[in-house]
Amino acid sequence: MLETTIAGSLPKPGWLAETNKLWPAWRSQGAELERAKRDATLLWLKEQEDAGLDIVTDGEQSRQHFVHGFLEFVEGIDFSRKVKMGIRNNRYDAMVPVVTGPLKLKGRVHQAEARILRQHSKKKIKITMPGPMTIIDTLADEHYGDKVKLAMAFADLLNQEARALEKDGVDVIQFDEPAFNVYMSDVKRWGIDALHRAIAGLKCTTCVHICYGYGIQANLDWKKTLGDSWRQYEEIFPALAKSKIKQVSLECIHSHVPPELMKLLKGKDVLVGVIDVASDKIETPQEVAATIQRALKFVPARHLFPCTNCGMAPMDREIAAAKLRALGEGAALARKRLQKKR
Repeated sequence: MLETTIAGSLPKPGWLAETNKLWPAWRSQGAELERAKRDATLLWLKEQEDAGLDIVTDGEQSRQHFVHGFLEFVEGIDFSRKVKMGIRNNRYDAMVPVVTGPLKLKGRVHQAEARILRQHSKKKIKITMPGPMTIIDTLADEHYGDKVKLAMAFADLLNQEARALEKDGVDVIQFDEPAFNVYMSDVKRWGIDALHRAIAGLKCTTCVHICYGYGIQANLDWKKTLGDSWRQYEEIFPALAKSKIKQVSLECIHSHVPPELMKLLKGKDVLVGVIDVASDKIETPQEVAATIQRALKFVPARHLFPCTNCGMAPMDREIAAAKLRALGEGAALARKRLQKKR
């Protein structure tokens, strides 16, 4: 009950990559870089376990960016020729690679991370990957000429890697779709269909993470334009409730999302963000427990998973570690309160 987890990413140590950046440069290369990635993965695995989290991740330590960490393993993408493109309906600009030919995986993508987690932890393990809609919103296309065809091509590749991850012993596979909060009509027209293609044949737990973005300035500025009530979830949650995805991860604490919208996900596991990634203020266990308590008004305890609002990649390492502890302690406090009521 109230199993804890995180949205996915954690800050990279300074000896692995640049700090406090969403697109950090690596500090080394070759075999030395691979060792550093492994060491960072083990470091954050230990931090999550020490914080008492129930479902642990690799912290995305082996990826420079949550989308491009997958794209680097795909043939048909030219990384040597990046173009400037508006991301999330022009919320911010980024230099992105170009699709130049048919897409095909070069080999396994996250096998090393999955095996490290499985070998070193007895807890449930989760691997995150970008969802099809978010992927096509984060690169330029000069081959397919149709965004739905491009998304479905990526969904097939994601499914190929997801099936292999399941064989590696991964318990939860999560697809990150921040684009779902931007292109809501497309979510209903083809976005969920693309997710279904990505999870086809999987028996492990599947999840989709839908948020309002990292705590970077461009996202903070965008949130200021959304008013006092963020109702994007209201448009897509009914369709997700009917989908084959088992879990939905969303923002809650310090957001303007009306908590009653969680009722629209009846029957699904709901990963409720009880840790704010857009602030360096460390939540107290009491604050975390209070957020969980509010969510319990709309989500049964057996379906509620305390989580972070989004990834913590650009955050200071010490602050992120303290927030992990607050998550674990706050969930433990909420469990005790529930047990007393029973």
